[in-house]
Amino acid sequence: MSLTLPVQVGPGNITINRDDRILVSAPDGGIEPDAEQGFFASDTRFVSAYGATLNGRRPVLLNSAPIRYFSVRHEFTNPALLDSDGSIPASTLGLRLDRTVAGGVHEDYDLVNYGVRPVVVVLELRIESDFADLFDVKGHQLVRRGTLQTRWFPRAGELRTSYRNRTFRPGLVVRVERASSRPQFANGRLTFVALIVPKDVWHVCIKWLPIIDIGERPTTLGCNALTEDRAGIVGPELPFVGLSTTNDGVRRAWEQAVRDMEALRLHDRLDSGGAVVPAAGVPWFVTLFGRDSLLTGMLGIGGYPEFAAGALRRLSELQATRHDPERDMEPGKILHEIRRGELTQLGLLPFAPYFGTHDATSLFVILVSYLYQWAGDEDVLRRYLSAVESAMRWIDHHGDRDGDGLQEYQTRSSRGYYNQGWKDAGDAIPHQDGALARLPLAVCELQGYAFDAKRRLADIFDVLGRPEDARLLRAEAERMYERINDSFWWEEEGTYYLALDGDKRPVRSVASNAGHLLAMGVVPPERAARVAARLLHDDMWSGWGIRTLSSDHPAYNPFSYHTGSVWPHDNAVIAGGFRRYGLDAQTAQVARGMFDAASHFVAHRLPELFAGLPRDEGAFPVQYLGANVPQAWAAAAVFRLIAVLCGIHAASDADSSRLYVHPALPEWLPELTISRLRVGRGSIDLHVSGSGYQVLRNDSGFEVISGGAPGRVPAGRPTLGPDG
Repeated sequence: MSLTLPVQVGPGNITINRDDRILVSAPDGGIEPDAEQGFFASDTRFVSAYGATLNGRRPVLLNSAPIRYFSVRHEFTNPALLDSDGSIPASTLGLRLDRTVAGGVHEDYDLVNYGVRPVVVVLELRIESDFADLFDVKGHQLVRRGTLQTRWFPRAGELRTSYRNRTFRPGLVVRVERASSRPQFANGRLTFVALIVPKDVWHVCIKWLPIIDIGERPTTLGCNALTEDRAGIVGPELPFVGLSTTNDGVRRAWEQAVRDMEALRLHDRLDSGGAVVPAAGVPWFVTLFGRDSLLTGMLGIGGYPEFAAGALRRLSELQATRHDPERDMEPGKILHEIRRGELTQLGLLPFAPYFGTHDATSLFVILVSYLYQWAGDEDVLRRYLSAVESAMRWIDHHGDRDGDGLQEYQTRSSRGYYNQGWKDAGDAIPHQDGALARLPLAVCELQGYAFDAKRRLADIFDVLGRPEDARLLRAEAERMYERINDSFWWEEEGTYYLALDGDKRPVRSVASNAGHLLAMGVVPPERAARVAARLLHDDMWSGWGIRTLSSDHPAYNPFSYHTGSVWPHDNAVIAGGFRRYGLDAQTAQVARGMFDAASHFVAHRLPELFAGLPRDEGAFPVQYLGANVPQAWAAAAVFRLIAVLCGIHAASDADSSRLYVHPALPEWLPELTISRLRVGRGSIDLHVSGSGYQVLRNDSGFEVISGGAPGRVPAGRPTLGPDG
């Protein structure tokens, strides 16, 4: 049963966004420069301070709430005020502030006089810009590196602020339109003197226009355009994949995940072709990330193949072709992230782009296979063949730093990331005594990703008529399988070592990473149940999900980023691994924990991560401070969990395309209907109940087949293959 009061995630801010434009404010709409607030675009804070007063006093906030992901409404009334004719009693004025985000911000102020006499109200707006880099704001280390200039242009009704630091020259135009009284600017504030007769409405529109490219002014939405219909947005802009079920908590988590995926849709502004990629998370990661976009594409492939296609397109275009040690760049490698703020443009940070991630290159190969399996289109393989082969060359050479057949990472940059797996916090890979494991590190899941990438590329070669290349890759994968299971298996604990350190010593720390090896099919069947049991032991299982690190470990901290917290996407990947080996009860346990957690959070929305505190009677999941909400991995995890419980897998080859359905729904989820599951040339509607299903509609061109998909692993390995 959910709590009466849902659990808030993050500070009490209101965040709205569209594309790479984000507005983070206090509930009263105010913005403070020393808080993690502001209006951001292209990794730059264009509005750093904001506040409104009525006759010199702050209005009284009644309520505020986001209306859609791109819009918010704030409702105020007045404290007791004075004008030249006497008192203005409290709560006799209504002040409404509507905000929407598009290319810029559109504000609508409506001031209503509910009193019995005309009043004069002075509305003053403080608005400031610091053009701070997103990393400075997030780190609370604000440094003014350039020069600022602000000018008021009364004829145009515009306040123009410019910033100059060498070649970095953003600007902000604050434009006043449709004002019921003439605007003025003095003492750093926009001022409006409003004479309002009883029951009359005073109005003004104010637009915040970030100038990123000199001379270009972005567009905003129209007045009070709080909904898609009023904004002229034909939505959802990505096709809506629906879920109906008698389990209300699961349904609401799914519907929120759909809304979050739409909110995280990012048109890469450096791509003229209009590729759509998932922003990693709001507010700090609204940009193209390699690992995040690839995993989101994999987890959400049945609902959002556009995200997978867009990620592959942009990442292949930005794939490294040369060496640059300061950016951890090597030929064939897939980027970690790209940024456009001041620190990056002036070379103070290496994010233009930065390549300090190891797993993205293997995941790129895997996602090409996923997209082909779900689309059934050989053109996908031909389009990315060169990029995939280049990625595999990187895996074989730069990915294996010492030529021992395993994947290792070590930064070459003076500003690079110490850890370059998905757990990339600096303290994420500790030895059993809590000491930091020494570089270069061979983290266990990286071996599984490379193993799966080799098998999938072998399948691609088969489809494209290159059987000898396919045979050689499968032989490499078989050798890697043996090496992983010889080097990483931890017999005493019944799981896999977290990593091998720079001296090839095992990192004897029980962590969730081993579950990714199940998902990649690299665990021998006789070991799978032991690995699952270890991951679900009390020190790893919080009651809401699997922790990133055992609570018995000296480095365990439930409030940390990667040493004891719970990540929804991590749990979704592991649940897929459990189901792959036929561990249906364990799969259902993980899914139940995730959906139970979602039912406690505001809007049934899974955050990026939450604390790894144990669940007991009366407990609720506890937030991780600073979690991105919404976040792409977390939203996509919902789709993955349902696909895993339904046993849905797509498979294509040169002869045919098929969708396998092998349900194992638990008692708490007795039935469900998925509508518009995206596959092939169209979509499929499925009704699933218990261990059976019914196809309600199919215009995909795929044949629907009962049972688990044939395995993609060497002979004698598990037979239930992964998605895609």
